[in-house]
Amino acid sequence: MDFSHLKYLVVGSGVFGATIAERIAKDLNERVVVIEQRNHIGGNSFSSKDPQTGIECHHYGSHIFHTSTEAVWRYIGYFCNFNHYQHRVLTWYQNKTYSMPVNLNTINAFYQKNLTPAEVADFLKEELSKEYYQAPANLEQKAISQIGRSIYKALIQGYTQKQWGKDPRTLPSEIINRIPVRYNFDDKYFNDPRQGIPIGGFGQLIGTMLQHPNIKIHLNTDFFTIRELIPADCQIIYSGPIDRFFNYRFGRLEWRSLSFEKKMLDIPDFQGIAVMNYAEAGVPYTRIHEFKHLTPEQAVSPHQTLICMEYPKNYTTGDEPYYPINTTDNQKIYQQYAAASRQLPHVIFGGRLGSYSYLDMDRAIESALMIYQTKIRGVQK
Repeated sequence: MDFSHLKYLVVGSGVFGATIAERIAKDLNERVVVIEQRNHIGGNSFSSKDPQTGIECHHYGSHIFHTSTEAVWRYIGYFCNFNHYQHRVLTWYQNKTYSMPVNLNTINAFYQKNLTPAEVADFLKEELSKEYYQAPANLEQKAISQIGRSIYKALIQGYTQKQWGKDPRTLPSEIINRIPVRYNFDDKYFNDPRQGIPIGGFGQLIGTMLQHPNIKIHLNTDFFTIRELIPADCQIIYSGPIDRFFNYRFGRLEWRSLSFEKKMLDIPDFQGIAVMNYAEAGVPYTRIHEFKHLTPEQAVSPHQTLICMEYPKNYTTGDEPYYPINTTDNQKIYQQYAAASRQLPHVIFGGRLGSYSYLDMDRAIESALMIYQTKIRGVQK
């Protein structure tokens, strides 16, 4: 690979890197190289059609595109159409299922009540009064202040411990902001008005974004093996782990990793929903995905289904980092890396790993478009 005259290098082919590469190639009409250490493009959102069942398989857990930002929806709509999937999740606890996020149906099922929206606030007022935190200091206190300790212990505590490998009392309260609490029967997982699955899958979507003659893709390529070949004046857009870029100068950031176990079953339907959470700490996986429910419009094998158990695990060198663990200590380390990154004008850090931030796909695209405009194209807001 000859990088001697390279002007733009994008490290990572997830939605963040793909967006910036597409903009450089099309809008600037400049040549850009994208390198990807995996054997496929698309990052963690990658999906492809299972050859045996015809089901679109999400290789790293279910990914649903959702956004409330019209500019992001318009941008991504240039490259694909979306189906009309609306994400809903159930949680399995002691052989019963509950709607998640917590809504009126969850509360009624858990307390064996038949409350109306007008009654639920007064009912929960007594529960919340038992233990309430005006200024929650951690995830546990925030959850208890929203839904009470009983539902927290049943549906949130064990799942959170498995997901993050941490006592919820050591995690920041902001983590649970991703999950709303509703006093009506709205059981949609996301509040965003725009959501769905790309028709053709995420692999096809990213492939279309990167299908430009100015873009050259190198798979199975680790940035750190070719780093010395990159010209000093090349603009690098880096979406890998920021601590690794600096050779762990300020210490290692904590990440949470995952492993997946896929199974093809000779039954039409395993769980009746795309994602089932498992709240009990004694169940080793956090959720089971059943992918055919994400794309009901697809013609697939009617007597088979494809499921995937998702197991969180501690991150060690060589694993894929999936989630930043935003404890106070990790944020202190990250801020040192962020300060160091500002001293490198030819390197832009972004994406979930590069910014040490739990970004949804739409936020990654929004960030990429802003970075392109302000730092690459040079147009200020």
